[in-house]
Amino acid sequence: MRVYAFDLMPWPHLTEASYYPDPNRLFDPALGRQVYDEHFRQMELYEECGYDAICINEHHAKPYGLMPSPNLVAAALTQRTKKIKIGIFGNLPALHAHPLRLAEEVAMLDVMSGGRVISGFVRGVPQEFLAYSLPLADARPRMTEAWDLVVKAWTEREPFEWRGKYFNYDRVSIWPRPLQEPHPPIILPADSDEGLEIAASRRVPTGSAYRTVARARAVFDRYRELALKHGWTATPEDCHLVRHVYVAETNARAREEVESHLNYFWQKLLSYHRGSMALMGQSPKTREQTQRTEELPLYELDFDLCQKEGMSIVGDPDYVIREIRAQMREVGAGVLVALLQFGSMPHELTMKNIRLFSEKVLPTLKRG
Repeated sequence: MRVYAFDLMPWPHLTEASYYPDPNRLFDPALGRQVYDEHFRQMELYEECGYDAICINEHHAKPYGLMPSPNLVAAALTQRTKKIKIGIFGNLPALHAHPLRLAEEVAMLDVMSGGRVISGFVRGVPQEFLAYSLPLADARPRMTEAWDLVVKAWTEREPFEWRGKYFNYDRVSIWPRPLQEPHPPIILPADSDEGLEIAASRRVPTGSAYRTVARARAVFDRYRELALKHGWTATPEDCHLVRHVYVAETNARAREEVESHLNYFWQKLLSYHRGSMALMGQSPKTREQTQRTEELPLYELDFDLCQKEGMSIVGDPDYVIREIRAQMREVGAGVLVALLQFGSMPHELTMKNIRLFSEKVLPTLKRG
């Protein structure tokens, strides 16, 4: 089993629940400097402790994540780390006015890092398109065209012309080109049939985040089915499972230390969906209107429900090992993507979690 760490860089100082568009007067730049400094120190520790990759991603106009440009964070990581993979999970190609800029930046990062970049391409949640005033209906076709253009720019050795629906170029020849051959590995995290079809048809790994064990199993089963339809067999290494993970000396202490921070993640940070759904004229379901956890808005989740459904794994080392192994077997995944810092979790607690997981859990998982 491979174990990646995932860092969202959330804003930990909200007093009220997020509601898109959140006014940026709620962001304090002086505190923001401290948040960035602490997260970079955490990322350095992932390498020191033997994790396989550090993963980052792109979000806009909300306290949920302070990385409108994950490539800037990746650039810093190329200089602050030596061996750990840098997973950009991912860039949002559909939001780039010039995908060639994305191709150039990832190529730079791959060379600067010595070939350590994993390049995630994602469609992005609807709110990202509201932030950039782009029609949501264009999201997937823009993404796939940008994807094709980026890969061709990475791999074509002579200048070429590009004429597409969304992007047009007379001459394409990027400098530099990536170090990895034929190009950095690509992953497409997906949940819908359309997204899984894209991943399977292009023979790239996929991932499932913030889903119950039952839903994650259904997602990966569908992905494996679609892969067979496209003439190949998906392996466990093609399936990445994202989980909030916290380890402490006992189950009771783990809950005591982290419950409020996990609830902050769901109920304050993910609450931005209320505003974006209102702008799109949608009404979310309430607990009274749903019978399954999968149907609940994410901001309705709490500690007990997430533990019950396997969406978080919080406990002592033995519990965490058993639960991770059981879930990975159940869904058929070979890569755990662990959120070891989430919500309002302070720096000291995060560093403790990273170290304790690496000492008490990671060696057992890596043995199989």
